[in-house]
Amino acid sequence: MDGERSTNREFLGVGWRFPLQVTPSGRIAQARYEQRIEEAIVIVLSTVPGELPMLPEFGCGIHNTLFAPNDSRTVALVVHDVRQALTRYEPRIDVLDVHAETTLDAPNLLLIRINYRVRETNSIGNLVYPFYIRESR
Repeated sequence: MDGERSTNREFLGVGWRFPLQVTPSGRIAQARYEQRIEEAIVIVLSTVPGELPMLPEFGCGIHNTLFAPNDSRTVALVVHDVRQALTRYEPRIDVLDVHAETTLDAPNLLLIRINYRVRETNSIGNLVYPFYIRESR
């Protein structure tokens, strides 16, 4: 059973850490399994569509709201764009919930909370992604 579980986790992936890091021994640091998925989510949300020449559609449309007012319409658009991007570009997870909220201390900051399930292991994960909106006033 333990060998079967290990094989299932291999699907989650192993790769370079993001952002790129070097270990004390001089090797490139690696991310494994669930950590790799979390880093992939951050990459999807941080990439502006059109930014990657070989994958021009890859990324998340939240960057189109960069100068939008921080109101309920913008929050709903951000939630929609995050859900759509993760559903399209991260096949290892099921997006359970996406919620965005502002804080009184930083009115131009949206905290995007993402709850997801890893398909292969059925484990639940969550991530808070900070996104800054600079109003155009």
